[in-house]
Amino acid sequence: MSRRIAIITARGGSKRIPNKNIRLFLGHPIIKYSIDAALFSNLFDEVMVSTDSDKIASIALKLGASVPFLRSDKNSDDHATTSDVIHEVLTEYRKNNILFDEAVCIYPTAPFLTSSKLIDAQNLLKKNSYDTVFPVIPYSFPVQRSLKIEQSKLKLNQPEFLNVKSQDLIPMYHDAGQFYFFQVKSFLENNQLLNENTGGLIISELEGQDIDNENDWKLAEMKFKLLNEKDL
Repeated sequence: MSRRIAIITARGGSKRIPNKNIRLFLGHPIIKYSIDAALFSNLFDEVMVSTDSDKIASIALKLGASVPFLRSDKNSDDHATTSDVIHEVLTEYRKNNILFDEAVCIYPTAPFLTSSKLIDAQNLLKKNSYDTVFPVIPYSFPVQRSLKIEQSKLKLNQPEFLNVKSQDLIPMYHDAGQFYFFQVKSFLENNQLLNENTGGLIISELEGQDIDNENDWKLAEMKFKLLNEKDL
């Protein structure tokens, strides 16, 4: 029986949106959506929050997650990567002889994340023996026809695709920025979440939104409302 951990990364410092990870999103701390998705999936032996903030830790505990330790100073600055944080968490658990076979790293600002997506990702990971699975969103316009500005004039980045029919172009995707479900052994060996054995869980544009500024936040709330009205 595989042991699994959900690691929710929630650093305290946020320059563009103050208190971003615990700001109210439609009435709830935004981190609640990530914690709930992990808890209600019933996939994990441990659902923990990695943070350097006592305030975030307190809220996370009230929401049902565990915070067995605070993040180190080294992994609390702007230079720390997601991989650095994951390594630290897994290392701390290993010090107490607690090992995991699979893990998911969830971002705290992922209100569109659901338990069913986590379950689908875990099934995909197991079925295809992937190292990692994460959600991706199709680009709404063919990136092969993207433009650039040079010397104040528009130019195609890939002019060879100018006359190719849209339906004949290879679909392109981008990371939804919600979670990464991965095999722990592979991650520790390669220190990479994206490698040649990675699978993608395709979701729609309505099911994801980068939240980097105030406009993103408002757009995310609008999408969330629309998505949930659609599901009613």
